[in-house]
Amino acid sequence: MMNTINMQDMRYLNLFERITRVNTRFCLKYNETIIFCVPKHLVSKAIGEGGKNVKEMSMILRKKIKIIPTPQGIQHARKFIESTVSPVVFKDLEIKDDEMVLTAGSQSKAALIGRNKRRLLEMQKIVKDFFGREFRIV
Repeated sequence: MMNTINMQDMRYLNLFERITRVNTRFCLKYNETIIFCVPKHLVSKAIGEGGKNVKEMSMILRKKIKIIPTPQGIQHARKFIESTVSPVVFKDLEIKDDEMVLTAGSQSKAALIGRNKRRLLEMQKIVKDFFGREFRIV
């Protein structure tokens, strides 16, 4: 899973735990959004009643916040990537020996790659940290 946590991520995790009362080690950034991964049974507690915890954190940090379930292995990779990149949709995710290949239409492909390949590089880092595989989009 995740290798190192920098000081900014540590601050985000501390704020998250203080507001939601849910402990997690997984904080990642994708498309100017801060994403927290928590165990599946704690997602609703972390979001809060009516999304109040997410709204409070979003106001404090002035960034978009997402809370998604932590993947329980490679079999949950598709759902994890769908949650991370939503609302962008893709056609298929193929998992090979040491890489994941995401298939998308032309509009979705452009949105998934981003300007100067920024989102592609972010997703490659996320997939490498969580699943230990290379990631590419076709």
